[in-house]
Amino acid sequence: MPKQKTHKGMSKRFKVTASGKVKHRNAFRGHKLSHKSAQRKRQLRADNVITGKDAINIIEGLRPGM
Repeated sequence: MPKQKTHKGMSKRFKVTASGKVKHRNAFRGHKLSHKSAQRKRQLRADNVITGKDAINIIEGLRPGM
């Protein structure tokens, strides 16, 4: 049987916390920041937590390397 491999795209974008939650960086922070309000940019700094079926799928993709 071949080994199960970590999904490299997921490993660059997501992180599983010690309690098992999945964190990710917010979108819309890369460029064109001049027209976005300071409040919007400040709120986008914080990482978001993914829940539900999406989180389960991400954890499965990251499992071999965990």
